[in-house]
Amino acid sequence: MSDASIEKVKCLIIGSGPAGYTAAIYAARANLNPVMYQGLQPGGQLMITTEVENFPGYPKGVEGPTMMADLEAQATRMGTDVRFGLVTAVDFSSEPKKVTVDGKKVIEADAVILSTGASAKWLGIESEQRLNGHGVSACAVCDGFFYRGQDVAIVGAGDTACEEALYLSKLCRTVQMLVRRDEMRASKIMQERVLKTKNITIHWNTETDEILGDTNGVTGVRIRHRETGVTQELPITGFFVAIGHTPNSDIFKGQIDMDDQGYVLVETGSTRTNVEGVFACGDLMDKIYRQAVTAAGTGCMAALDAERYLADKELELESHAN
Repeated sequence: MSDASIEKVKCLIIGSGPAGYTAAIYAARANLNPVMYQGLQPGGQLMITTEVENFPGYPKGVEGPTMMADLEAQATRMGTDVRFGLVTAVDFSSEPKKVTVDGKKVIEADAVILSTGASAKWLGIESEQRLNGHGVSACAVCDGFFYRGQDVAIVGAGDTACEEALYLSKLCRTVQMLVRRDEMRASKIMQERVLKTKNITIHWNTETDEILGDTNGVTGVRIRHRETGVTQELPITGFFVAIGHTPNSDIFKGQIDMDDQGYVLVETGSTRTNVEGVFACGDLMDKIYRQAVTAAGTGCMAALDAERYLADKELELESHAN
C-alpha cells in the first residue's frame, strides 16, 4: 500500500453518539483537528429513542434523533471532520495507531478515542422491533417516566432487570416481571427486594410470545408458560426488555484489555486504556449507568485525556530534539 493511500491525523474518534460527539466538541476546541467516523448507526442508540426528557438543557424534552443532530452540528461547527464510514480493522501495536475504514482506507492517528457504544439485546420477535419506540423500550430509567400510573411488563432475570423492575414499581401501577426459568440470575438481595415489592408480579417459566399493539402504542403482551404451553394475555401499555447489553467491541479484541463481557477496561478515574494513546468512553466502557448524560461526561474526559497525552508527547519529542 502506497503512502498516498494513508491519511495521517492527530486525533481519531471511532463511533458517534453522545460520548463521541462530546469528545469531538472538546477535541476540536483544543485544536486537535479531530476526525470522526460515525459507524453503522450514526448517533448511536438515541437514534431509536423517541422522547428524551432527562438530558440537561432540553426543558421540554427532545426527540433522540433531534438531539443527536444538534450534537453533530455543534461538533461540526467547532471543527470536527465528521465522516460516514465503518472502521473494519485496527492495529494499536505500534506508533502511530493504524485504523482501516471500509476495508480499504488507512488512517494513522496519534491518539484514538473509542466511542462505539453498546447494543441492547433483544428477544428477536417481530412485534418487538415493530413497536420499538411505541411502547417497547430497552431502558426503564430512560423511558419509565412516560408510563406513570400505568401497567407495564419487563422481561429479564438478572440484577439489571430487578433494578429496572424496582424503578418502574415506583412510577407504575403494576409491573409484570417475566422470568424464563423457575429462578433468577440476580443476586439474592435484589431478588428479595423484588419479591417484597407489592405491585411487582413475577411470572415464572414464561416466554414472550407476542407484544400486542399498533403504532398508537402497546396494548398487551401474550406470554407462554413453558411447562404447559398455555398462553395468557396481560393488558399493559409499556414493555421493557432487560436481558442485557453487548458492547460493540469485537473489532478491538486482542488489541486492548476488556472484561469477560467485552467492555473495554479503563484506568480508574480516567478513560485511558492499557494502550498508550487509546481512550474509551461511553457505553463501550460503562456497563453500570448507560445514560446519555454519563456517556457525554466520559466523552469530555476522553478528549481531555487525549489532549494531555498529545501535549506530553509533543514535549517529549521537543526535549529529544534538543
